[in-house]
Amino acid sequence: MQNETSISQVLSSSGYGLVNELLRDAEWLGIALLVVAAVLVFVGVAMLIARALAGVARRTLRVVGRPEWAAGLISRNVFRNIGFALPLLAVLSNLPQLAIRPELAVLLTRVFTSAGVVFIFMSLIGILRTWEDIYSSSRRGQIRSIKGYVELARILLWLICAILVLSVMMDRSPLLMLSGLGALSAVLLLVFKDTLLSLVASTQMSNYDMLRLGDWIEMPQAGADGFVIDMALHTVKVQNWDKTVTTIPTYKLFSESFRNWRHMFESGGRRIKRTLRIDASTVRFLDEAEISDLRRYALIRDYLDGKQVELEETNRKLGELTAVPANRRRLTNIGTFRAYAKAYIENHPEIHKGMLMIVRMMEPQSEGIPVEVYCFTNNTAWVEYERIQGDIFDHLLAILPEFWLRLYQAPAGSDLSRLQNITRNEQ
Repeated sequence: MQNETSISQVLSSSGYGLVNELLRDAEWLGIALLVVAAVLVFVGVAMLIARALAGVARRTLRVVGRPEWAAGLISRNVFRNIGFALPLLAVLSNLPQLAIRPELAVLLTRVFTSAGVVFIFMSLIGILRTWEDIYSSSRRGQIRSIKGYVELARILLWLICAILVLSVMMDRSPLLMLSGLGALSAVLLLVFKDTLLSLVASTQMSNYDMLRLGDWIEMPQAGADGFVIDMALHTVKVQNWDKTVTTIPTYKLFSESFRNWRHMFESGGRRIKRTLRIDASTVRFLDEAEISDLRRYALIRDYLDGKQVELEETNRKLGELTAVPANRRRLTNIGTFRAYAKAYIENHPEIHKGMLMIVRMMEPQSEGIPVEVYCFTNNTAWVEYERIQGDIFDHLLAILPEFWLRLYQAPAGSDLSRLQNITRNEQ
């Protein structure tokens, strides 16, 4: 009888425990379902608010003539972030009405407040990014980039957001957090050293107009030779001619030298500076028959006539000394060629007439006598520039034999073979 009583007591106690456990599970399940339903309602309300704000902003901005701002704000999720922030404010205002424990209410208040602050700052950053997008698509934005300043503003906003969130979660004043940052100023300067250097460099380059988007720059120490395609706070990207991209720290462009070709394009002229190396053994005086033969070239007819008068006047003053050929002034084939080359570039329709044009003979070297052509094309595009330069030197190379000159060329294997054959035949 006692055994039966003890067995019934055990069964009844285990039954109560099972019931209590089931009730607790049901309670947590209900709480979980309630939380899921609350989240779904929260997201739905946030999306509805975002769509309503987007519609109002689209119509308003269209009326004031700024439809691109509406598209930019939507693409940067500004209205969606505002839509999430507004329901959080509504939840915060109603938390005291809920029958929950005080410590849980304090925790939820801090969490919701922090989330609201984050969404508000994300909206502000979205507005900044929209302004950057619209500015970049403008004509002024194609020349000067504000990406560095926008990135700096984003860093500052995120820093302020982090301070506010920490102050809310720790229940401390933001001023106290800022005073703590002041004590860590040395560490912060070390951490943000590159940012500060880049900020100073970006400001100085913008003030002095040292670099713009689309500029062609050369910076051999960084391996950069191409067009600037992006200017951010910390880096500048250069697309090289081989289509690779070189990333340069912004502060290096201010502290180190680089070549900017923008002013060449703005001037409207691109320099040609190339030499022809004349074989020294072909340089000689011209006789009267050769001078008469060269008169058929219209470009140097006036030069020859003027020189002829000048030489006759000088030689007449010398008197009997002209009996010795070395005492007389005479025309040379290389000097006449220089006059022809100068007249040729002066009359070329694609050479800039307002810039320096000169054909000069430089110091003779073992590779021949350099004759340098120095002028500027009136077309700065690379392909056209190379075409014009090629046409000019094609003509000058082809006309050289008409002046009884020859271009210097180092002996090739075929030249040595030909000399060997001649020597063998003579033997």
